[in-house]
Amino acid sequence: MRTARVFRLSMAHPGDLSELDDLIVRGTIKAADVAAIIGKTEGNGGVNDFTRGYFTQTLMALLSKHLGRPAAELIREIPCVLSGGTEGVMSPHYSVFCVGESEAAKHHPSALAIGTAFSAPVAAEEVGRRAHVESVAATVRAAMSDAGIERIEDVHFVQVKCPCVTVARAAAAIAAGKTPLTSDPNKSMAFARAAGAFGVALALSEIRPDDFTDASLLADFSIQSPRASISSGVEVESNEVVVLGNSPNWAGNLRIAHRPMSDALDIGAVVDVLADLGIAASPQVSAADSARIASVLVKCEPDRRGRIRGHRHTMLDDTDINAQRHIRGAVAGLVAGVIGDGRIFVSGGAEHQGPDGGGLIAVIASQEGAG
Repeated sequence: MRTARVFRLSMAHPGDLSELDDLIVRGTIKAADVAAIIGKTEGNGGVNDFTRGYFTQTLMALLSKHLGRPAAELIREIPCVLSGGTEGVMSPHYSVFCVGESEAAKHHPSALAIGTAFSAPVAAEEVGRRAHVESVAATVRAAMSDAGIERIEDVHFVQVKCPCVTVARAAAAIAAGKTPLTSDPNKSMAFARAAGAFGVALALSEIRPDDFTDASLLADFSIQSPRASISSGVEVESNEVVVLGNSPNWAGNLRIAHRPMSDALDIGAVVDVLADLGIAASPQVSAADSARIASVLVKCEPDRRGRIRGHRHTMLDDTDINAQRHIRGAVAGLVAGVIGDGRIFVSGGAEHQGPDGGGLIAVIASQEGAG
């Protein structure tokens, strides 16, 4: 049976893959088992965040060395999803998701399952439109099939990395007689994230094809997926998808749970998702239980209504610091305070990914009684 393993590794800088290299050299990880990477780099998280591409380039070079295969091939097979911005107490790190075969008897009736898939390149004029939504939905379904997850309710977290439209890509499309939704790269990133969230919702039957139009994206916030985590960047041209869930078809001692976060102060969701995995926070997770946690994945968004629980916030009015940097730092502090560890993936830009002003949290942990 397939078995999922997750390694949460630290980095000294965005190109530091020394911990992964050491694990491969020592035989703890087989390079061929690396299925996906999700991590945080200390960039700005914006259009010009070079740290994401720097990490990806270094990762593919490392795996190419160990596998004896061209990096250009590996980059089309292994999703590498990086979120820039490690504000506050967040620590730069990356989670390595490995898939191998196991002959050992299962310890539990259901275990962590991992599936990945890539779409065809998304044209600049399709970004943020229905064609983009449908492309993401098809890719999510392919990743679910890859994971062998048969029930939609067994999916707990869907990470998508979408392309956005740069000034150069927009100009090329216009020259070819095509019309991009926007030529503003920052707006394009937001529309791409919205399309990704709609695509996940469509794939998971949270919405139907006739529930939305192009005008619904970034407008109708009643449409949301509480299991979608969407990033966008210039370093990709296709939709890269990682589906995480639980399946009786997998062995191993890891399991994932998720909860929607109603707002940036929803510490209850953090406590509840841990409880779903048999981990108590009173008020902070114990050192013993902290060692059971393999990965923490969070999406967040500054409430566009400008208020949190009835009180005004100024994140959207700050000219000096981008609102996404504010919210990442704030939510990271909340979650890390409960977990007791700054190695958490907290990504901003949660449009249509959970409630407005909220988001979601997913935790992967070893199961009690697992050998």
